Amino acid sequence: MTKKNQLQLFNDRKVRTVWDTDREEWYFSVVDVVEVLTNSENPRRYLSDLKRKLKKEGSEVYEKIVQLKLPAADGKMRLTDVATTEQMFRLIQSIPSPKAEPFKQWMAQVAATRIDQMQDPELSIEQAVADYRNLGYSDEWINQRLRSIETRKMLTDEWKRGGVKDWQYASLTDIITKQWSGMTTREYKGFKGLHKEGLRDNMTNVELALNMLAEASTTEISKQRNPTTFSQHASTARSGGDVAKAAREELELRLGRSVISSAKAADYLPGKDSPKEIE
Repeated sequence: MTKKNQLQLFNDRKVRTVWDTDREEWYFSVVDVVEVLTNSENPRRYLSDLKRKLKKEGSEVYEKIVQLKLPAADGKMRLTDVATTEQMFRLIQSIPSPKAEPFKQWMAQVAATRIDQMQDPELSIEQAVADYRNLGYSDEWINQRLRSIETRKMLTDEWKRGGVKDWQYASLTDIITKQWSGMTTREYKGFKGLHKEGLRDNMTNVELALNMLAEASTTEISKQRNPTTFSQHASTARSGGDVAKAAREELELRLGRSVISSAKAADYLPGKDSPKEIE
């Protein structure tokens, strides 16, 4: 299975999904769907109770559900129960919720949209822009975020060319982040008070620019050095991070303040006491 993780939005609620390019099929995180439909404070416990209930009733709805690695709250890839669209339709029937029918319609739309996007990749970009706008991000920030996604893709492509395994990406990312910001990804998220939210989606424009510089620099240095071992890739990651660190220190010297902000998207997006666009 060739998998592509993607975050989907249902009424501004995040649902982790995986697109299987071989089967051309979506897999949805079961616990995310349960959380959306039930508003449960402990969706994992709700899901555990639901599993026991279905098993007791002799239902086969959970038998074919598999586990795939999805990004967890701590930023690591962890095995998570996922279900296909058809399996999720059947599972939702066992969850009493007024959102059930609208959610089914949303899942069908997700599937239809993906088919359209396969025919025209620009639609994927348009969807990302629409999602960020719906969340309240400014156009300036959205443009920066899209460029950061492209920069990240170029880096992971370079890592793949150099023999880096998918599960090693997080470690190398930590090295880059630590080098330019002084914090690992987990520490950075803690500094901003983040839990399930993604770090990049909560960076300011300056933070995004510095992170992009670090990742773009790592990509170019890697092309020149051609590292083949993890230790060599780690050294290259530190070199790339150093480029952004130097830029950060120079900017902070001129501004007289740190550009590493504890602010997160929720502090800037509409719905707060003093809403303003993220800068």
